[in-house]
Amino acid sequence: MELSVNTFVSLDGVMQGPGGPDEDRSNGFEHGGWLVPHAGEGQLDPVDGWFREADAILLGRSTFEMMRTFWSQVSVEPDNIVSTALNTWKKYVVSNTLSDEGAAWGDTTVLRGDDIVDQVRRLKEQPGRELQVHGSWQLARTLHDAGLVDIYRLIQFPVIVGTGKRLFEDGAVPSTYKIASGEVLSGGAGVVSLTLRQEGFGSLGTGDIVVEDGKEVLA
Repeated sequence: MELSVNTFVSLDGVMQGPGGPDEDRSNGFEHGGWLVPHAGEGQLDPVDGWFREADAILLGRSTFEMMRTFWSQVSVEPDNIVSTALNTWKKYVVSNTLSDEGAAWGDTTVLRGDDIVDQVRRLKEQPGRELQVHGSWQLARTLHDAGLVDIYRLIQFPVIVGTGKRLFEDGAVPSTYKIASGEVLSGGAGVVSLTLRQEGFGSLGTGDIVVEDGKEVLA
Protein backbone atom coordinates (compact mmCIF):
# COMPACT_ATOMS: atom_id res chain seq x y z
CA MET A 1 0.00 0.00 0.00
CA GLU A 2 1.00 3.58 -0.50
CA LEU A 3 0.80 5.94 2.44
CA SER A 4 -1.00 9.25 2.07
CA VAL A 5 -1.44 12.20 4.42
CA ASN A 6 -4.77 13.97 3.96
CA THR A 7 -5.51 17.23 5.74
CA PHE A 8 -6.86 20.77 5.67
CA VAL A 9 -4.31 23.59 5.92
CA SER A 10 -4.33 27.36 6.13
CA LEU A 11 -2.10 29.60 4.02
CA ASP A 12 0.46 29.54 6.81
CA GLY A 13 0.35 25.77 7.07
CA VAL A 14 -1.77 25.44 10.22
CA MET A 15 -3.75 22.19 10.42
CA GLN A 16 -4.96 22.42 14.03
CA GLY A 17 -8.66 22.52 14.85
CA PRO A 18 -10.07 23.42 11.43
CA GLY A 19 -13.60 22.18 12.07
CA GLY A 20 -14.66 23.70 15.39
CA PRO A 21 -13.67 25.71 18.49
CA ASP A 22 -13.35 22.63 20.71
CA GLU A 23 -11.83 20.27 18.17
CA ASP A 24 -8.29 20.80 19.50
CA ARG A 25 -7.55 23.44 22.13
CA SER A 26 -4.14 22.02 23.05
CA ASN A 27 -1.33 24.52 23.63
CA GLY A 28 -3.95 27.21 24.21
CA PHE A 29 -5.18 27.23 20.61
CA GLU A 30 -8.07 29.69 20.28
CA HIS A 31 -8.80 29.74 16.54
CA GLY A 32 -10.61 26.43 16.12
CA GLY A 33 -13.16 26.36 13.31
CA TRP A 34 -11.13 28.55 10.96
CA LEU A 35 -12.19 26.68 7.80
CA VAL A 36 -15.93 26.80 8.50
CA PRO A 37 -16.59 30.28 7.02
CA HIS A 38 -14.95 29.06 3.78
CA ALA A 39 -16.58 25.62 3.63
CA GLY A 40 -19.54 26.43 1.44
CA GLU A 41 -20.97 24.29 -1.34
CA GLY A 42 -18.26 22.30 -3.12
CA GLN A 43 -15.40 23.28 -0.85
CA LEU A 44 -15.08 19.89 0.85
CA ASP A 45 -16.10 17.71 -2.12
CA PRO A 46 -12.58 16.26 -2.64
CA VAL A 47 -12.74 14.53 0.75
CA ASP A 48 -15.07 11.82 -0.55
CA GLY A 49 -12.55 11.14 -3.30
CA TRP A 50 -9.77 10.83 -0.74
CA PHE A 51 -11.57 8.07 1.13
CA ARG A 52 -12.40 6.18 -2.08
CA GLU A 53 -8.66 5.53 -2.47
CA ALA A 54 -8.26 4.03 1.02
CA ASP A 55 -8.05 0.44 2.19
CA ALA A 56 -7.16 1.32 5.79
CA ILE A 57 -7.02 4.42 8.02
CA LEU A 58 -4.09 5.34 10.29
CA LEU A 59 -4.57 7.94 13.02
CA GLY A 60 -2.80 9.49 15.97
CA ARG A 61 -4.54 9.15 19.33
CA SER A 62 -5.91 12.70 19.58
CA THR A 63 -7.29 12.67 16.04
CA PHE A 64 -8.72 9.19 16.61
CA GLU A 65 -10.61 10.31 19.71
CA MET A 66 -11.85 13.49 18.04
CA MET A 67 -13.04 11.61 14.95
CA ARG A 68 -14.68 8.86 17.02
CA THR A 69 -16.63 11.40 19.09
CA PHE A 70 -17.98 13.08 15.95
CA TRP A 71 -18.30 10.36 13.33
CA SER A 72 -19.73 7.65 15.58
CA GLN A 73 -22.84 9.87 15.73
CA VAL A 74 -23.19 9.99 11.93
CA SER A 75 -25.27 7.30 10.29
CA VAL A 76 -23.52 4.80 8.03
CA GLU A 77 -25.27 5.18 4.69
CA PRO A 78 -24.29 4.20 1.14
CA ASP A 79 -23.96 7.82 0.03
CA ASN A 80 -21.75 8.85 2.99
CA ILE A 81 -18.39 7.27 2.27
CA VAL A 82 -16.58 9.17 5.05
CA SER A 83 -18.92 7.86 7.75
CA THR A 84 -18.82 4.37 6.24
CA ALA A 85 -15.03 4.34 6.12
CA LEU A 86 -14.44 5.67 9.61
CA ASN A 87 -17.13 3.61 11.31
CA THR A 88 -16.64 0.27 9.52
CA TRP A 89 -13.31 0.02 7.68
CA LYS A 90 -9.99 -1.13 9.12
CA LYS A 91 -8.38 1.50 11.35
CA TYR A 92 -5.08 1.72 13.19
CA VAL A 93 -4.42 4.16 16.03
CA VAL A 94 -0.94 4.96 17.35
CA SER A 95 -0.88 5.20 21.15
CA ASN A 96 1.08 3.85 24.09
CA THR A 97 -1.65 4.85 26.54
CA LEU A 98 -4.86 3.74 24.84
CA SER A 99 -6.11 0.28 25.80
CA ASP A 100 -7.83 -2.06 23.37
CA GLU A 101 -11.08 -1.42 25.22
CA GLY A 102 -10.48 2.33 25.11
CA ALA A 103 -9.95 2.13 21.35
CA ALA A 104 -13.24 0.39 20.70
CA TRP A 105 -14.64 1.84 17.47
CA GLY A 106 -15.42 -0.62 14.71
CA ASP A 107 -12.42 -2.54 13.40
CA THR A 108 -9.59 -0.76 15.23
CA THR A 109 -6.09 -1.99 16.12
CA VAL A 110 -3.79 -0.11 18.51
CA LEU A 111 -0.15 0.24 17.44
CA ARG A 112 2.15 0.51 20.47
CA GLY A 113 5.85 0.66 21.20
CA ASP A 114 8.94 2.54 20.14
CA ASP A 115 9.06 0.98 16.67
CA ILE A 116 6.00 2.71 15.17
CA VAL A 117 7.89 3.60 12.00
CA ASP A 118 8.78 -0.06 11.46
CA GLN A 119 5.21 -1.13 12.19
CA VAL A 120 3.86 1.33 9.63
CA ARG A 121 6.48 0.23 7.12
CA ARG A 122 5.22 -3.34 7.51
CA LEU A 123 1.63 -2.18 7.03
CA LYS A 124 2.70 -0.53 3.78
CA GLU A 125 4.06 -3.86 2.60
CA GLN A 126 0.57 -5.35 2.70
CA PRO A 127 -1.40 -5.49 -0.56
CA GLY A 128 -3.90 -2.76 -1.20
CA ARG A 129 -4.28 0.79 -2.41
CA GLU A 130 -3.67 3.31 0.37
CA LEU A 131 -3.04 3.46 4.07
CA GLN A 132 -4.42 6.93 4.82
CA VAL A 133 -3.44 9.31 7.57
CA HIS A 134 -6.00 12.03 8.30
CA GLY A 135 -4.94 15.00 10.41
CA SER A 136 -2.70 13.46 13.10
CA TRP A 137 -0.08 16.20 13.26
CA GLN A 138 2.71 14.42 15.16
CA LEU A 139 2.23 11.12 13.38
CA ALA A 140 2.29 12.78 9.96
CA ARG A 141 5.57 14.51 10.79
CA THR A 142 7.15 11.30 12.08
CA LEU A 143 6.19 9.42 8.93
CA HIS A 144 7.40 12.25 6.69
CA ASP A 145 10.80 12.34 8.36
CA ALA A 146 11.04 8.56 7.91
CA GLY A 147 10.37 8.90 4.18
CA LEU A 148 7.14 6.91 4.31
CA VAL A 149 4.73 9.50 2.89
CA ASP A 150 4.08 8.82 -0.79
CA ILE A 151 1.22 11.28 -1.28
CA TYR A 152 -0.02 14.50 0.32
CA ARG A 153 -3.60 15.58 -0.30
CA LEU A 154 -4.30 19.08 0.93
CA ILE A 155 -7.25 21.43 0.87
CA GLN A 156 -5.81 24.89 1.47
CA PHE A 157 -8.05 27.68 2.72
CA PRO A 158 -7.36 31.39 2.11
CA VAL A 159 -6.78 32.33 5.74
CA ILE A 160 -3.73 32.98 7.91
CA VAL A 161 -4.31 31.52 11.37
CA GLY A 162 -1.07 32.79 12.88
CA THR A 163 -0.58 30.14 15.56
CA GLY A 164 -1.16 26.42 15.90
CA LYS A 165 0.20 23.06 14.82
CA ARG A 166 1.63 23.24 11.32
CA LEU A 167 1.96 20.52 8.74
CA PHE A 168 5.67 21.26 8.42
CA GLU A 169 7.37 22.79 11.44
CA ASP A 170 11.04 23.78 11.24
CA GLY A 171 13.41 20.87 10.75
CA ALA A 172 11.32 18.69 8.44
CA VAL A 173 13.44 16.50 6.15
CA PRO A 174 13.83 18.33 2.81
CA SER A 175 12.01 16.46 0.06
CA THR A 176 10.67 17.05 -3.42
CA TYR A 177 7.08 16.51 -4.49
CA LYS A 178 5.34 16.78 -7.83
CA ILE A 179 1.82 18.19 -8.13
CA ALA A 180 -0.23 15.28 -9.46
CA SER A 181 -3.44 17.30 -9.54
CA GLY A 182 -4.71 20.66 -8.42
CA GLU A 183 -7.82 22.79 -8.75
CA VAL A 184 -9.46 25.89 -7.39
CA LEU A 185 -12.73 24.56 -6.00
CA SER A 186 -16.09 25.89 -7.07
CA GLY A 187 -17.89 28.47 -4.98
CA GLY A 188 -15.57 31.41 -5.36
CA ALA A 189 -14.01 31.15 -1.89
CA GLY A 190 -10.48 30.66 -3.20
CA VAL A 191 -10.10 27.18 -1.71
CA VAL A 192 -7.47 25.04 -3.46
CA SER A 193 -7.25 21.24 -3.60
CA LEU A 194 -3.81 19.73 -4.20
CA THR A 195 -2.45 16.22 -4.58
CA LEU A 196 1.33 15.90 -4.39
CA ARG A 197 3.38 12.77 -5.01
CA GLN A 198 6.87 12.21 -3.65
CA GLU A 199 9.70 12.46 -6.18
CA GLY A 200 12.76 12.66 -3.98
CA PHE A 201 12.94 12.06 -0.25
CA GLY A 202 15.81 13.82 1.44
CA SER A 203 16.74 15.72 -1.70
CA LEU A 204 16.13 19.34 -2.50
CA GLY A 205 17.53 20.65 -5.75
CA THR A 206 18.98 24.15 -5.70
CA GLY A 207 20.16 26.56 -8.33
CA ASP A 208 20.84 30.22 -8.98
CA ILE A 209 19.33 33.07 -10.95
CA VAL A 210 22.05 35.08 -12.66
CA VAL A 211 22.28 37.80 -15.28
CA GLU A 212 23.93 36.94 -18.60
CA ASP A 213 24.01 39.39 -21.50
CA GLY A 214 21.46 41.55 -19.72
CA LYS A 215 18.95 38.72 -19.23
CA GLU A 216 17.87 36.61 -16.26
CA VAL A 217 19.14 33.06 -16.61
CA LEU A 218 18.47 30.02 -14.43
CA ALA A 219 21.79 28.40 -13.60
